[in-house]
Amino acid sequence: MKTNPAVALATQPVKAFNSRESFLLLLLKLRTFIALILIVGFFSITVPDFLAVGSMVIMVKHIAINAFLALGITFVIITAGIDLSIGATLGLCGMIAGWLITKGIVLPWFGIAIFLDVWLIVPIVLLVGALIGAGNGWIITRYNVAPFICTLGTMYILRGAAMLTSGGETFPGLQGNPQLGNTGFDKIGAGNFLGLPYAIWMMVVLALVIAYIARRLPFGRQVYAIGDNERAAELSGVRTKRVKIWVYTLSGFCAAIAGIVVSSQLVASHPANGTAFEMNAIAAVVLGGTSLAGGRGTILGTLIGAFVIGFLADGLIMMGVSEFWQMVIKGIVIIIAVIIDQTQNRMQQKATVVAQKALIEEGGEAKG
Repeated sequence: MKTNPAVALATQPVKAFNSRESFLLLLLKLRTFIALILIVGFFSITVPDFLAVGSMVIMVKHIAINAFLALGITFVIITAGIDLSIGATLGLCGMIAGWLITKGIVLPWFGIAIFLDVWLIVPIVLLVGALIGAGNGWIITRYNVAPFICTLGTMYILRGAAMLTSGGETFPGLQGNPQLGNTGFDKIGAGNFLGLPYAIWMMVVLALVIAYIARRLPFGRQVYAIGDNERAAELSGVRTKRVKIWVYTLSGFCAAIAGIVVSSQLVASHPANGTAFEMNAIAAVVLGGTSLAGGRGTILGTLIGAFVIGFLADGLIMMGVSEFWQMVIKGIVIIIAVIIDQTQNRMQQKATVVAQKALIEEGGEAKG
């Protein structure tokens, strides 16, 4: 078969372009893992005992809180949505747990208060978080409200509700009272299994469950389909509104888990708990490779992103860096993460166009 010289000449730069794009895309896809290695390497040199077992366990325990939120919001962002209310959901759920432990369920008609066992309080709080998320999803899908606006409004509502539960005060002493039979809440945050805190085991289990949903269940594929092209997903039979409601429900449920763990670790609930936590969670998700435009992302990437944010924050603290500079650095990291995400989107679009062009040219060459 003879090769058309013009086609061959045109194909050469296309192949070179594909090679460069593929290499750069590979670097972008591995950016979170590369960043994690660089951060751990830097702090292992500059901070004594950074890699000590005790230090690592404490840091991973801190990371688990952000991981709960990040894992929950990953599906939301994959659908091209956002949930700014997860930090406030954390705070309110913690206050509800504190209320039930310290004040109980008051029955004014009988002049008594019922104090529940901790293993009844936990599912109640988780249900509240899930219902908050479901409410967000319902408003967004039912009234076509932008997720940013809806969850921003919900954030303010939940913060106000958290303040109202105690008049802005803290619920202390969440270890419970043996006489009331409501002890054990503090064990959730302080307990250990096989030498590791419960929070770390919970993070691992939650990540495995959500990863299984994303990779193995039809629901996970539907989430990606909605993020890639919602209209096409709807035409193919995906119940997009129902899936979105479940996605936000999962986000609220995970925020409730974080609220329980935070309050348990502090043995106290404060209405300001979780303030700005949503920013760290979003940063972890985007750093992990999930596109803000939707349709792309992995649970493993989110988990690695949470480790990057966590190691960075704790490493700066161990170095004695001012809290003000920590805020500046975190803000820079978030901006860089978004810029890289947009760059990756553009490069993937270019790579797709180049691949299509190469196929057309190859078809023309074959005919020739």
